[in-house]
Amino acid sequence: EVQLTESGGGLVQAGGSLRLSCAASEFSFDNYAIAWFRQAPGKKREAVSCISTRDDTPYYDDPVKGRFTISSDNAKNTVYLQMNSLKPEDTAVYYCAGRSGLYWYTEAAEYDYWGQGTQVTVSS
Repeated sequence: EVQLTESGGGLVQAGGSLRLSCAASEFSFDNYAIAWFRQAPGKKREAVSCISTRDDTPYYDDPVKGRFTISSDNAKNTVYLQMNSLKPEDTAVYYCAGRSGLYWYTEAAEYDYWGQGTQVTVSS
């Protein structure tokens, strides 16, 4: 059974950085797409960044462009989300999601596997 496990969340002051990790088990990183979603209280779950083995160009939602970087370490079956210059509006539960296949999508319904989520809180 595929399992995704996030780590790296926490409390940080505005302007600070965090690196989230998404470790996958029983998942072929040779043919995959991984996305980071976030969900703030009262808001819908939205894609923050996506990456796939097929598309060399990752996706970033407009509010995080230039501040967040997604990367993967296939040897470790792990995808990272480096978050810099954090803002209070980045506060949310962050989820990693995975799907077999060559392409990423920004719709949550396209992903078959989900982690349990990790809380990111940015104080002002």
